[in-house]
Amino acid sequence: MPLYKTLHPEPGTIIKLWKIEESYNELIKPLDLKDESAKRVEGMKSEIHRQGFLSIRHLLRLVGYTDQDLYYDEFGKPHLTDGKFISISHSYQYTGIIISDQPVGIDIEMKREKIRRIASKFIDYEKHYLDAEEDRYVDRLTTIWCIKESLYKLFAQPGLSFKAHTLVIPFELADGTTRSWIDYSGRKIPFDARFFDIDGFKCAFVTSS
Repeated sequence: MPLYKTLHPEPGTIIKLWKIEESYNELIKPLDLKDESAKRVEGMKSEIHRQGFLSIRHLLRLVGYTDQDLYYDEFGKPHLTDGKFISISHSYQYTGIIISDQPVGIDIEMKREKIRRIASKFIDYEKHYLDAEEDRYVDRLTTIWCIKESLYKLFAQPGLSFKAHTLVIPFELADGTTRSWIDYSGRKIPFDARFFDIDGFKCAFVTSS
């Protein structure tokens, strides 16, 4: 069972990460899926997406939940039936969940050069402290993207823009932590953001300050 990592960043919050090494058949065999979930995964054309979907259910089992305990609202945000907060991420062979007593968000992304081409679509305030000639510019951009995606998952409101409504305070990659904000519809909400590397990927998560 390739559980990659377990983190307890603070009381009442747990993160579990999975590295997909099993086949679809190996992953689905021990699971009891709702009819809705079974139809959804069977309809996925991509094998890695199917494996990711199922590995999330394995992560849920490790913290005492089943597929029956997970549901999605009209905005596609996941929820747990016991009222705890959950966020989910999947990128290629890695999947992750964060479960907490407070609102949370998590994201995993592969670090790729092509993020340079879309930087202008998601950074605004951040361009004042970024240097495109820096050796670790792609790493910094990926970190910012992961934090903003985590904020988006946590807030889950229609119309929220990465560029216009989220910002990430200057940070050092070695520190693994920074502050972030959602500035939306007259509300300015601070969040703690933490991040780390996973074999060519970046993982970030946000929690209420």
